[in-house]
Amino acid sequence: MDEVTRRSAIAGAAGLLIVKPETAFGSQANSAVSFGVIGTGGRGVYVGGHMTRDPNARLAAICDIYPDRIDMAKTRLPTADKARVYRDYKELLAQPDIDAVLIATPVFLHPEHFEAAVQAKKHIYCEKPAGADVAGVKRLMAAAERADKSKTIAFGFQQRWSPEYLTAYRLFKEGRIGPISMMTSFWVLGNPPMESFKSPYPPEEQKLRHWALWTDYSGGPIVEQDCHGVDTLNWFAGSHPTRAIGTGGLRYKPAYGDWNTDHHNITYFYPNNIEGWLISIKHTAGYRDVREQFFGPKGMLETARTYYKLHGPTQSAPLRNADDLRDRSLIERGDSKREITIDAIEVFFQSIVEHKPYSMAKDAAESTLTAILGKMAYEKRREVTWDEMMRSA
Repeated sequence: MDEVTRRSAIAGAAGLLIVKPETAFGSQANSAVSFGVIGTGGRGVYVGGHMTRDPNARLAAICDIYPDRIDMAKTRLPTADKARVYRDYKELLAQPDIDAVLIATPVFLHPEHFEAAVQAKKHIYCEKPAGADVAGVKRLMAAAERADKSKTIAFGFQQRWSPEYLTAYRLFKEGRIGPISMMTSFWVLGNPPMESFKSPYPPEEQKLRHWALWTDYSGGPIVEQDCHGVDTLNWFAGSHPTRAIGTGGLRYKPAYGDWNTDHHNITYFYPNNIEGWLISIKHTAGYRDVREQFFGPKGMLETARTYYKLHGPTQSAPLRNADDLRDRSLIERGDSKREITIDAIEVFFQSIVEHKPYSMAKDAAESTLTAILGKMAYEKRREVTWDEMMRSA
């Protein structure tokens, strides 16, 4: 995805004929991409809902192992009441009239389900991250190498398709802030700490039902949640880091699950003497601070899901005294027009109908592995290199 913009991903390489969807598929009625949803929990219903509202998409099937999740999808996911229902994802993937799939299952299942979707030659939109551990991500990477190059492979790292993030990236590439020397990702969010827990499900189902709270199922908070910010750091750095150091721990003992950190501070070291910091804090009641900052000698860019900002040389006279800390450096700001997941979904389906495939598999895998690298650094309480992390499984 390096050097790829939203416009170029849709349009394709220069000189290629761009056909209208109705031309490519024979008629406007047949131009919609038929897709299925594998995993109809909260994320599957949310992302699937945006997909059903895309003019290039048509929901054909839903799949989940739990009947109550199927029932929830039928009531909350537009047009799902008319979709075919499967309990086995392999049966859904075997349907020749399904062009694409949304994989929104627990993280540790992403490699298995991604591999099966590749084998079935489907277009794939897989929720982030690419896996819960190194072995799983390697399995996904191997499957991606075997994928049909005519198929689009997307992941739920929506920032890469946000017009505001793309504007910030363009400003950076144009040299508006100069070479990046320092990057930060703030991933501060969360409800109040859980004081007690009682699952409504039978004991044999509880761990899978509450997979996000178990490290072997989700990768823990740094992999399942903070990977968005880590992905943005990798994107602007143009590579993955070579090593990491970090600290982490628990402020509040989990009432359920096995998280070993609810706060962590990771320093990533990238090529070209770039440092990236991940600052993550959970359980902050309603307080939220999710954004990235990129520092150069000419200014600073700040990105978030709802805006971008370009800061540069102070426009006014020097501060009158040391206590006057008002910021006068803002040069430009742009606010998001809509939820950025919609932008990513639009690009996904448009690339399919226009026969301009792209693959995010390498970037998604490397961003997931970068999160795992940070996890290893705070768990081992020492520096961990990329090569050591890759050799661990």
